[in-house]
Formats: sequence, C-alpha cells, structure tokens
Amino acid sequence: MVVGWEWDDTLFAGTAAYYERGRLPYAPGLADALAEELRLDGRGRLLDVGCGPGTIALSLVRLFGEVVGVDPDSGMIAEVGRGAAARGVGARTRWVRARAEDLPAGLGTFDVATFGQSFHWMDRDLVAATVRDMLRPGGALVHIADLKTEPRTVDGMPHPAVPYADVDDLVKRYLGPVRRAGRGVLTQGTPGAEDEVLARAGFSGPRRLVVPGGQVLERTHDDVVAWVFSMSFSAPHLFEGRRDDFETDLRRLLREAAPSGRFSERAPSTEVFVWRTGPAV
Repeated sequence: MVVGWEWDDTLFAGTAAYYERGRLPYAPGLADALAEELRLDGRGRLLDVGCGPGTIALSLVRLFGEVVGVDPDSGMIAEVGRGAAARGVGARTRWVRARAEDLPAGLGTFDVATFGQSFHWMDRDLVAATVRDMLRPGGALVHIADLKTEPRTVDGMPHPAVPYADVDDLVKRYLGPVRRAGRGVLTQGTPGAEDEVLARAGFSGPRRLVVPGGQVLERTHDDVVAWVFSMSFSAPHLFEGRRDDFETDLRRLLREAAPSGRFSERAPSTEVFVWRTGPAV
C-alpha cells in the first residue's frame, strides 16, 4: 500500500461523470494489439480490476465471451452500467462494486485480468497473488497506462497547449501543496516497481507493448474542466464549499490561455505490460 496513506471510499467520489469527456483516450489500436498478443477470439472471460466507468472493459467486450468489472466506487459502477446498456452489451457484462482486496468474491476464474492505471491504489502484493489464483493456466495479467516518457508538443497545431502547470498551481492554491487522495494526502506519491510485486506473486514476464497514439485532439474549456474534476487529487468533493469559486478561477485561467475556447493536444501512446501465469511466451 501507499506509505502513510490509507484508502477510503471518497478517493474518486464524484469523478465518474467527468471521465468520458475529461480523460484522454487510450491509443485507438489498443484492442487490436491485445487481441493479437493474447490470441483473443471472442470467447473466454475478462476481469477488469478497478474498472472505473468502463474505459478499458467496454472497449474489449467484443474480444471475450464475458467481461466482469470490479470497482469500489458506486458512481463508477453506475456509469459503466449505463455505458454497457447504451452499447447493447449488458448481457455479456457484469459490474461488481467491490475493492480489489475483496476478490475473489465468488467471481470464478478468468483468462485475462486488466488493470488500467489502477494497480497503485491497491494492496498490490495481496491483489497480485489473489488475481494470479483467479487466472486459468496460461492466463495473463495486463497492466495498461499512458506512456509517460514521450514528448507531446503542440508545435504547428492551430491552438495553444493546455496549461497543465498553471492548472496544477491553481489546484494547490485551493487544496494545499501536498497531493490529496480521498480523506488523506500522498506525501510521497503513488508507488511504482510493479515488476517486483508481480514477480513476487509468481508471474513471468513481462512482455512490453507500446501502442502508438499521437492523434491530434481539440480540447475545449469544458473538456479541461472535466479532466480536472475526473482526477482523484482534484475530485469535486475536495473543494467542499469552494468548488464554485475554484471553477470560476479555473475557467478564467483557461480563457486567458485560449481566448478562442480551444486547445490543441496530442493523445498519448499506450504502454502495456503483459504478465503470464506460466512461462513467458
């Protein structure tokens, strides 16, 4: 777990409704890359741990016979349920409100388990060992995240870049200099070294894939506001009675940065690590 921090159920409270609009997309070739790497054929079962509003799970439904998503936030479970119904895949999906630490929760065995930028919030050693036991022989645990190391300039694009550093400064003015997380703070950030955790749990690998992004996106002021309120460190409830004041200041900052109401941004590539329950293939 994160040193000096304890999970609580307000971590992502109120953020679910902002995800679809605010969060940057994963690379468009992610589903096809996983289908090829894992030899998916529309059968088998997927467990998406920390599924959120279904960003990954709903994009992979066509590759499995059944998709089960687990998330502790009631807003996320409601949002993903609506998304599944809108896509007509309700019969092939199941959404369970539970912490990853509550697994296996009677959910059975799976061919693939995915973690989309969620593993760092969990008791990682416990969850890794439990999920390994839930995977069938030859199954795979897949860790998915934005590629953090690539430059993503907006040179030559029609609009200015999103002023992320200025937005961060504004959040700190309201919420303090130490990153907020639920009812606590992250004095040392979130943990890394997933490879050590997963190796301890008995997984082999990983095989690393990079699915290219780079598509040019146009982002409005409303999109950036949604991004801010979709983040755990600036979740709406953290501002308490000052949320309206914060949003007013945020929109003023965005107008000054982009009077046209438009920003340009390049979508990140997606980094994938595939871990196996048996020998690496």
